[in-house]
Amino acid sequence: MDTEYLIRLLLMIPVSLLSLSVHESAHGYVSYKLGDPTARNLGRITLNPLKHFDPIGALCMLFFRVGWAKPVPVNARYYKNPRKGMALTAAAGPLSNLLLAVIGVLCGELTNLVAFKLQFTGAAYNVGYIIWLFFYLLAWSNISLAIFNLLPVPPFDGSRILYVFLPPKYYFGIMKYERIIMIVVLALFVFDFFDAPLAFLTEGVYNGIVWLVELIPIFK
Repeated sequence: MDTEYLIRLLLMIPVSLLSLSVHESAHGYVSYKLGDPTARNLGRITLNPLKHFDPIGALCMLFFRVGWAKPVPVNARYYKNPRKGMALTAAAGPLSNLLLAVIGVLCGELTNLVAFKLQFTGAAYNVGYIIWLFFYLLAWSNISLAIFNLLPVPPFDGSRILYVFLPPKYYFGIMKYERIIMIVVLALFVFDFFDAPLAFLTEGVYNGIVWLVELIPIFK
């Protein structure tokens, strides 16, 4: 195992825990703001990774940069408009990951700027690189996580967003097969079916965020 791979693997541990915790907390927080106290009462609106930990999902996030945490329970009966409430709650997860990606890119660019201004060499350069790599992995992983969760099939967040646009009979007709669809999607994931399109979309979004961040005067 080379040093670069080991460093990336170690950095992915805090990246995975933070990314999945933010994602699930965002679901719980938006649901709470819409009138549902379920997540708050269960202590799930927190960045404590132990509250959201799913071992298989965390391992997938660690090695493949796409994974899942223990879902935050919500109760749509508390919403004034259940369909809209479910869509907003579902969208909160991917949007929180995109926000975290923007923060990652911004901090990564700041790290590069400081390293350039101070002309880091030797040990300082290596430390600066590890810091930049952490923020790069944070950004890339959160973009991948957001895109993957926006798939319009159950059990991903995109299927809950789709609820707003589909007539209920069609939506619940699809949801009857949620477990089967999940198994099929995970099988496709294991056999690398999503690798190329996910990498393509992630790279496009990442480059777009970098372009926007570099418009900030300090980086010019």
